[in-house]
Amino acid sequence: MENFFDVRTDLSALQQSVQTLKQEIGKVIVGQEQMVELLLAAVLADGHVLIEGVPGVAKTLTAKLLSKSISVGFSRIQFTPDLMPSDVIGTSIFNPKDSTFQFNKGPIFSNIVLIDEINRAPAKTQAALFEVMEERQITVDGHSYQLSVPFMVVATQNPIEQEGTYHLPEAQLDRFLFKINVSYPTAEQEFRIVMQHHHQNLNEMIGQVTTVLSSTQVQELRKQVRSIHVEEKLVNFITTIVANTRNHKSIYLGASPRASIGILNGAKALAAMRGRDFVTPDDIIFVIPPVLRHRIVLTPEKEMEGASADDVIQQIVTSIEVPR
Repeated sequence: MENFFDVRTDLSALQQSVQTLKQEIGKVIVGQEQMVELLLAAVLADGHVLIEGVPGVAKTLTAKLLSKSISVGFSRIQFTPDLMPSDVIGTSIFNPKDSTFQFNKGPIFSNIVLIDEINRAPAKTQAALFEVMEERQITVDGHSYQLSVPFMVVATQNPIEQEGTYHLPEAQLDRFLFKINVSYPTAEQEFRIVMQHHHQNLNEMIGQVTTVLSSTQVQELRKQVRSIHVEEKLVNFITTIVANTRNHKSIYLGASPRASIGILNGAKALAAMRGRDFVTPDDIIFVIPPVLRHRIVLTPEKEMEGASADDVIQQIVTSIEVPR
């Protein structure tokens, strides 16, 4: 036991960084604590995030503020039905001077990439994201180009099906660590938002947000997160829950092993943010819905009943004994 305490990780710098990031984002964003918490956990866990919510609930703004508070490259891509893969990853252009083709990098070559309304682009363009989201590289004309570290995709989409939207392929959804559902603010929060805009315009508020972390510091914090201790019984708890999604009567398509790894990494990031160098069952239970909700497909019968993925996930979690 003494040896365990001797090698404890000092997480004070990480906690301070997270707290400062929350304060900077909070200069503009009112409420939405869970969205901000999960976004920061995704940064520490080196994962991509899909944010779903109706227009006007600060999805895009929060992603922009996150990139402003971390000193890294930022690009924004507005997905549309006529967007081509080359508009995302770049294209080779012929150089007549030396009779060679030169690769012009697209907007995906950045550190934090905001993809607005990701479900508005067709499958051909969505496929351009498969390699870069999983392997952090782009292959064009037989040449591979590595992306700089850190690399994170923050995508937004509206939950209401409208004209010109496409269903995201399951293989692509699986590459997002979290799917964050953003709801309307409370009446009190909306009052504060309106009063805030009454006294200051948005550009002035954004201008007050300062840089907190460098890319090097992000890498150091991620190393600390990877060293967080997880007991075997908790790993078994994770894999049991994910395995249950594959043989549940209400689920047509269950989650893959990538989901188990996502729960593990998300729980480690959350534990570190809460000042602990070990994961607890509560950390795991907190990240299970955002990790699983986009990775399972309910049966048509269950969907007709009006059930949501979160409802079924809650059933699975409560049916399994929590290790103590």
